Amino acid sequence: GERLRAHFAGWRAALLFGEQGDGHMLGLKPERSQRLYNGALACTLLQFSVHAERAAPAAAPLPETVGMLVNRLHKRAQHLRKRLAREGIDCYRLYDADLPEYAVAIDVYHGRELGAAAASADPAAPLQRWLHVQEYQAPADIDKAVAARRLQDVLRAASHALEVPRTRIALKTRARGPGGARYGRMAERGQWLEVGEGGLHFRVNLFDYLDTGLFLDHRNVRARLRDCARGVEVLNLFAYTGTGSVCAAAGGARATTSVDLSATYLEWAGWNLLRNGFRGSAHRLVQADARAFLAADTRRYGLIYVDPPTFSNSKRAEDFDVQREHAQLLCACAARLDAGGLIVFSNNFRRFRLDAETLAAAGLAVEDWSVPSVPFDFERRGNIHGCWLLRAR
Repeated sequence: GERLRAHFAGWRAALLFGEQGDGHMLGLKPERSQRLYNGALACTLLQFSVHAERAAPAAAPLPETVGMLVNRLHKRAQHLRKRLAREGIDCYRLYDADLPEYAVAIDVYHGRELGAAAASADPAAPLQRWLHVQEYQAPADIDKAVAARRLQDVLRAASHALEVPRTRIALKTRARGPGGARYGRMAERGQWLEVGEGGLHFRVNLFDYLDTGLFLDHRNVRARLRDCARGVEVLNLFAYTGTGSVCAAAGGARATTSVDLSATYLEWAGWNLLRNGFRGSAHRLVQADARAFLAADTRRYGLIYVDPPTFSNSKRAEDFDVQREHAQLLCACAARLDAGGLIVFSNNFRRFRLDAETLAAAGLAVEDWSVPSVPFDFERRGNIHGCWLLRAR
């Protein structure tokens, strides 16, 4: 709305919205509204006359409930500020359904914009604050209009409290299905950021995928991989964007092998490795199903990182269910492990139960490392993932 008034006074503008037609958010009064369909999707076409002299309407006072959320965000930011600065953390969870009316998670990313083909971001460019807002699916007894209004309240409060424009807020609804949430394409913005963690650089995308490319709740797990990797060969199964491989390489790994079924994620992993100076044959990227790779591979590894999805039904491989298949998968990993080697196993299935008996029979000593693996900014959701350290006896 501000751009239209500043640069297009005297023009007419037509804007295509979703079904709700939130034209009032522009501070312009629509002169005409038409209901259209893009295939089966209902849309609203609003038409405006742009007047330079028309000032943007004063912001309405925040409702009391929204004010409570603003205060909560302020307090949480202040509570985390010193520790984040002390530990050099740029990406973190700020809010996780602290108020039951606003069941969302808000993650903060400090980063620099990055072209899709760029080798790195401009280090002279200032860091910008971006927000990644995930709406938890509302219970069936909550009216959809109420849930939609609350979500708009969240966006308004987050933008106000954290001084982030709406264009730098990514919003997603993580609906659960059989086996949990699914990965999927969300948008086509192609807007990439470069963010930092522990002196390393990673590429993230807040808008186009369900997940951003960097699992913030695995920050401690990545640090553990970095600590344990010196002088050994590292295998990263279900490697996703290769952040675990980058951390292992930074910890002095002799070599890394990153295995994932997705060519898109492997390309992403390759960017992350190259950006941090890890290149050449010592850092392999393998497009394969993890189970098939283990069956065919003959190498041995001192450290194996296994972070599988809860469920997968990819067309390129047999269905995978972490509860059903984890023991067989980890036993196959044990067969590829050096004497005294370590398997770091994690997953996000909240009802997961480890088959410790089968793993012990395979010669693995099991340590439950779930509690220390969850970072301090995820303390409200301490069961966000489980993590176990499995050592060859």
